[in-house]
Amino acid sequence: MAAANAPITMKEALTLTSIGINPQFITFTNVTMESDKYICVRETAPQNSVVIIDMNMPMQPLRRPITADSALMNPNSRILALKGDSEPVKMFDRTANLANNQIINYKCDPSEKWLVLIGIAPGSPERPQLVKGNMQLFSVDQQRSQALEAHAASFASFRVPGNDKDSILISFATKSSNAGQITSKLHVIELGAQPGKPSFTKKQADLFFPPDFGDDFPVAMQISHKYSLIYVITKLGLLFVYDLETATAVYRNRISPDPIFLTSEASSVGGFYAINRRGQVLLATVNDATIVPFVSGQVVQRFQELFAQTKYKEAAELAAESPQGILRTPDTVAKFQSVPVQAGQTPPLLQYFGTLLTKGKLNAFESLELSRLVVNQNKKNLLENWLAEDKLECSEELGDLVKTVDNDLALKIYIKARATPKVVAAFAERREFDKILIYSKQVGYTPDYLFLLQTILRSDPQGAVNFALMMSQMEGGCPVDYNTITDLFLQRNMIREATAFLLDVLKPNLPEHAHLQTKVLEINLVTFPNVADAILANGMFSHYDRPRIAQLCEKAGLYVRALQHYSELPDIKRVIVNTHAIEPQALVEFFGSLSKEWALECMKDLLLVNLRGNLQIIVQVAKEYCEQLGVEACIKLFEQFKSYEGLYFFLGSYLSSSEDPEIHFKYIEAAAKTGQIKEVERVTRESNFYDPEKTKNFLMEAKLPDARPLINVCDRFGFVPDLTHYLYSNNMLRYIEGYVQKVNPGNAPLVVGQLLDDECPEDFIKGLILSVRSLLPVEPLWRSVKKDSNNNPEHFLTTNPYYDPRVVGKYCEKRDPTLAVVAYRKGTCDDELINVTNKNSLFKLQARYVVERMDGDLWAKVLDPENEFRRLLIDQVVSTALPESKSPEQVSAAVKAFMTADLTN
Repeated sequence: MAAANAPITMKEALTLTSIGINPQFITFTNVTMESDKYICVRETAPQNSVVIIDMNMPMQPLRRPITADSALMNPNSRILALKGDSEPVKMFDRTANLANNQIINYKCDPSEKWLVLIGIAPGSPERPQLVKGNMQLFSVDQQRSQALEAHAASFASFRVPGNDKDSILISFATKSSNAGQITSKLHVIELGAQPGKPSFTKKQADLFFPPDFGDDFPVAMQISHKYSLIYVITKLGLLFVYDLETATAVYRNRISPDPIFLTSEASSVGGFYAINRRGQVLLATVNDATIVPFVSGQVVQRFQELFAQTKYKEAAELAAESPQGILRTPDTVAKFQSVPVQAGQTPPLLQYFGTLLTKGKLNAFESLELSRLVVNQNKKNLLENWLAEDKLECSEELGDLVKTVDNDLALKIYIKARATPKVVAAFAERREFDKILIYSKQVGYTPDYLFLLQTILRSDPQGAVNFALMMSQMEGGCPVDYNTITDLFLQRNMIREATAFLLDVLKPNLPEHAHLQTKVLEINLVTFPNVADAILANGMFSHYDRPRIAQLCEKAGLYVRALQHYSELPDIKRVIVNTHAIEPQALVEFFGSLSKEWALECMKDLLLVNLRGNLQIIVQVAKEYCEQLGVEACIKLFEQFKSYEGLYFFLGSYLSSSEDPEIHFKYIEAAAKTGQIKEVERVTRESNFYDPEKTKNFLMEAKLPDARPLINVCDRFGFVPDLTHYLYSNNMLRYIEGYVQKVNPGNAPLVVGQLLDDECPEDFIKGLILSVRSLLPVEPLWRSVKKDSNNNPEHFLTTNPYYDPRVVGKYCEKRDPTLAVVAYRKGTCDDELINVTNKNSLFKLQARYVVERMDGDLWAKVLDPENEFRRLLIDQVVSTALPESKSPEQVSAAVKAFMTADLTN
C-alpha cells in the first residue's frame, strides 16, 4: 500500500465476505457498482437473490430473492435494474474490432452526446498473456463510430481558458504489442470542438509498467472532477495518477496484491472505489496535505534537470504544462531572464513565453512581464492581438502598465481584471459618468462617491455636475447628501455648477428641501442676481424662507421680487419708491396684488417722492384697477396733488364708459389746464354728459387761446349771444367769422344782433353778412335789421350792399311787399319785381320801376297784349310815372315802347 506521505491514500472501506457474500460470487459478472452509493451482488446459490449494499450503511445489506441475468443499481436512487426477457433499446452497432470481445465497460459523457464501449480479447500469438483492448467511440449527434485500441476510458468536462462553455474530453489508456515492442500510452483529447472558441490541445503520456508487470494491463479509468486527476487502475493492482489538463504523471503505486476487476468514482471525495477478487472494497482519496508538494517536487526536479542541461525549450514546455501551473511562477520567469542571450538565437525568456502562448493563456505575472517587454519595444499591436485572443490574464498592474501607452486598452484590461476602482477612475477621466454608475451596479461595487466627485471637480466642473445629477437618480437615492454636494461646489466658488445641480434635483419642490431652495436663491442673489430673478420668475420653488429672500432681493436691486416677497406695508413702501429700477409694467401688476387701502397708500407715497417721475405709473395703476380702487378715490388722489395731468390721463381712459357729468367736466377741465386744447374741443363737441352752463363758465374763465371748445358748448346749448359777447369782448373777431361762416351760419342773426348790441362797427357787421350771403337766414336777420334801423328798413335795404336782394326780397314779399320791391329794385330783379307788384296791385311802383329801367325787353314784356295787368300798368305810367319823371331819356324810352306796342292812340 502507499506510504504515509504519498499523495494518494488507500483504505479498506468494506470486505464483501464480511457481510455474507460468498467468494464465488465476487467476480466481474456478479458484482456491479455504478456509483459510490451502492454495490449490487447477484447470487445464484443456495438460491437466486440480489444483494444491495448501501455504502452509507454497508453492514446492513438488503437481500432479495430475485432471478436475473444481471443487476444494476441506479447511480443516484434506490432503483434496481434487472436484465430479463425484455429487449433493451439499441444505441449503435458494434464495430468489427469488438467482435469476439468480452465487454468490460460502457460509459456516456455528461451531455449524453458521446458513448464509449470497451472490450478485451486474447493477446497476439507471440504474447497471448497480454490481453488486447478495443474501444468503440460513438457520436450520438453524428451517428458515427470510431474504433480505437484501448483498455480503459472515461469522459470529463473541462473549461478551456477563454471559453465560456465546457469542453468534453475523453481520456483512454492502451497497452499493445507490436513486433515484440510493448507500447503503453495515456491519451487526452477533446470531442466536438466548438467553432471559433479556444480548444483543448491534445495530450498524451507514457504508462510505465515495472518489469514484473509486463503482462499487466489497464482494466478501469476514473477521473476526479474535484482535483482534475486521471486514475488508471490495472488488473494487477497498479495505480497511475495523471493531471487531466497536462497529462503529466503525478503518482504511481500498487494499491492491491489481488486482481482488481471493478472500480467506481467516489465523486464526493475526488477519489475512487476499487473491488478486488478477495472482496476488498478499497477507497482511494487524495491527500490534500501532500499532493501539491509531492507533485511539485517531482516536476521541479525534472525542470531543474532540463535547465541544467540547457534544454530551455523542453524546460519551457514542462513549465507550461506543469500540474496546476506549479512552475509558472516569478522564479521561473527570473530563471529564464537570467540566461545570457546568444547572438542570433531567440532569448530563452521569449521561448518560454512563446511556449506558454501556444499552450494557452498566461497567468497574471507572466502577462505583466511579457507586456512589459512588448511595451518597451513599442509593439502595442501584439498586446491588442493577445488580449483579443484572451492569451493574457488581465490584472490591475497590467492595466497600469498599458495605460502608459493606451488609455482605451488599459480600460478594457481593468474591466476584465475587475479592478473596479481603476475602472471607475478611467470612466471619470473619459467623462463617461453614466458608465460609472452602470458598471458599479453591475459588479456590486460602491465607489467613494464623494472622493470621486472631488476628483472630477478639479478638472471638469460641468462633468462634476453631470455626475452629481446621475447620482441623484440612482436607485435607493443619492449616495451623497445634496447639501454636501452643494457645499463641495461652493467651497470652490463654483456658483453656476452648484446652481445647475440644485435646480435639477429640487424640481419636485418638496417641503424637506426648503433649506436647499433658500440656499440656491441666496448664493445667486449675492453673486448672480439675474439668475436668481429667473429662478423666481419660473415659480418652481414654494418652500424657501420668503422674508430672508425678500431682504436679499432688495439688497440686490431686484425690487419687484422684493415687493412680491414682503408682507408688511412699511417694507413695501420702502421698496416701492425705487421706481427708477423697476420695470413699470411689473410694478403695475404688483399693485393688483395689494388691498385697496395699501395700494392707495403706496400710490400716495410714489407721488410724494417724485410726482413728475411717478405720475405715469400711478395713472396706469389707476386706469388698470379703477374698479377696485374706486374712481372717486383716484380722482381725489390726483386732485390732492393738483395733478391735472394725472387726471387728464386717468379720466381719458374712463370717459367713454361714464355718463357722469362731473367726470366729463373734470376731464374737460384737466385737458384745458394741461393745454390739451384739441381734446377739449373734441369732448365739448362729442360729449352729451357734461354740464353746459358750468363748462361754458369754466371755459370763459380759462380764456383759452383757442375758442373752438367754447364755440362747441355755446353753439350746442344755445349760448350764442354769450359766445358772441365773449369773443367780441376779447377781440376774437376771427372766431366770430369762423363760427358764422363754417360752424353755424344759421345763428348769424343772433351773432349780428349781439354785435349790434355791443355796438360793433357797422363795417364788420356788413362784412360778416356779406361773407355768408345766401347762407343767412333772412327772418332773424330782418328782425335784427328792423331793431337796429329805428323802423326805417327801406333805408337799410337801399344802402346795404352786402345782402342778396333776391333772397331778402323773397322773404319780404309775405311780410311787406313794398320792401320786397325795394330789395328787388336794388338788385334789378325784373321778373321778381313784376310778379310781386302784379300780385299785390302795386302798379304805381311797377310803373315807376319800368320807366326808370328804360329796358326795351322789359317794356315789351309788360306791354304784351297777353299781360292781363297791361291796362292797369299803362294807366299808372301815364298818370303817375311819366309825370314824376324828370329824365327826358325815360320819357323817350316810354314813348318808343308805346309805339312799338302800337299804343299811340
